[in-house]
Amino acid sequence: MSVVEAVLTRIPQPYRDVAIRHREFVKFAFVGGTTWVIDTAVFLLLKATVLVEKPLTAKIIAVLVATIVSYVLNREWSFRTRGGRERHHEAALFFLISGIGVAVYTAPLAISRYVLDLKVPGVSLLAQEIADFVSGQVLGVLAGMAFRWWAFRRFVFPDENVRRQVPVVGD
Repeated sequence: MSVVEAVLTRIPQPYRDVAIRHREFVKFAFVGGTTWVIDTAVFLLLKATVLVEKPLTAKIIAVLVATIVSYVLNREWSFRTRGGRERHHEAALFFLISGIGVAVYTAPLAISRYVLDLKVPGVSLLAQEIADFVSGQVLGVLAGMAFRWWAFRRFVFPDENVRRQVPVVGD
């Protein structure tokens, strides 16, 4: 039994049927959660060390690192049966859409910092850090996830059941 099947058997009804029907989204969300952890760790590390005065730069770098991991995991697991494009074209579209996603991800942080002016000295350091986290890691990630889910299925992996469906360990 695969990891996904084992997890699905533990979900109570009627939620199990919903999860099974939306298995691709569940996998996409799991990949998103994994890359969110990567994104968050890189963002907080950079912002606390070498990019203290440049939170947007820290965020962009964090998103780019997470995006590379996201491509591999989404292609090989979440959307493994979808395709319809040559690999180089698919990768180019994935990174183009993810680049647009960077703007979607960083917009709430930019608004928080530079429109609402939620930064030191106008607010306390704690308030600044909470605002950065909520706007960059919660609101930005949710907006980016919604955009990427739609765009990946529409443009990057447009066709269903076109790649071999070889069982993947952990699927």
